[in-house]
Amino acid sequence: MGFGGRQACPILQRLREDAQGEQRSLSVHTCAISKEEWDQEIVDKQAEKERYLSERITPLRTTGLSLSQLQDLCRELHEKVEIVDEERYDIEAKCNHNTREIKDLKIKVLDLRGKFKRPPLRRVRVSADAMLRALLGSKHKVSMDLRANLKSVKKEDTEKERPVEVGDWRKNVEAMSGMEGRKKMFDAAKSPTGQ
Repeated sequence: MGFGGRQACPILQRLREDAQGEQRSLSVHTCAISKEEWDQEIVDKQAEKERYLSERITPLRTTGLSLSQLQDLCRELHEKVEIVDEERYDIEAKCNHNTREIKDLKIKVLDLRGKFKRPPLRRVRVSADAMLRALLGSKHKVSMDLRANLKSVKKEDTEKERPVEVGDWRKNVEAMSGMEGRKKMFDAAKSPTGQ
């Protein structure tokens, strides 16, 4: 059905069907080509493997050999197997080392990129009671008022302890100069009352 209840033009309908059919045939054709290429690649790999093995490995000739010759052949084969095993072990160790190094370098790269961003820390005001509860756990209910333990100091007490000498400062400087003045200072420091 087209616009206004009319049927679509038969020519347009046929063109649409042809285009859809071509798309289907193209996708089927593409799949068939890719399957053929994949099969050919498998055959090529198998042929390459056989060619390589035929070059590297010569067929064993055991017919007509004596017992001692067979034993010598077995020893040679065991030596070759040991050499190959040593090489395989060395290559495996290098591979494991490289894998660990790659992991370490990836971690360093992530650290350098700033992948792990530190969140901004906020200053938190915690009372002494809350700190003690956090340290000691909820079992201990200790209440501590830190200000209550402070000594109270009055100004009057400090003024009574230090009598202020009012006088001519020049006389004080002359009296304290020389060895006698140092002796007076030493004696004053020894006795808390002055003399």
